[in-house]
Amino acid sequence: MKQNSKLSLALHTLGHMAVTQDRPMTSDFIAQFHHTNPVVVRRVLGSLREAGLLTSEKGHAGGWRLAKAPEDISVAEVYLALGEPYLKPAGKGPDTPPGCAIRTAMEETVTLAVSEAEAVFVERLRTKTLADLTAAMGPALHS
Repeated sequence: MKQNSKLSLALHTLGHMAVTQDRPMTSDFIAQFHHTNPVVVRRVLGSLREAGLLTSEKGHAGGWRLAKAPEDISVAEVYLALGEPYLKPAGKGPDTPPGCAIRTAMEETVTLAVSEAEAVFVERLRTKTLADLTAAMGPALHS
């Protein structure tokens, strides 16, 4: 299984935004903090802006800000805005024979199980807000 790292980047960034709502965060700052490229940050946060969770302003005093209060943003909203499942079945490897019936049956079984797990996962995420996460993180959030 491959894990989606966009959710981690999004939630970590939103957590920091939730406790520092008085100032915007730039893509460059976020990228340095996460040891990634600003383009990656802009893609992830752009999806959140399209979903109405963030706003962005250009210019010297610009950057990204929460568009709603942390208690009004469910973790499920963040997850669904990214448009990519958290877990994905591994793809076919180079050693998989084409048309392998066993591989096909395994993929169907795993895909169904992941789909069912995904539905449970999203329902659980609906019960938590960004405010819940930041409250649970407490002082550690500032590190």
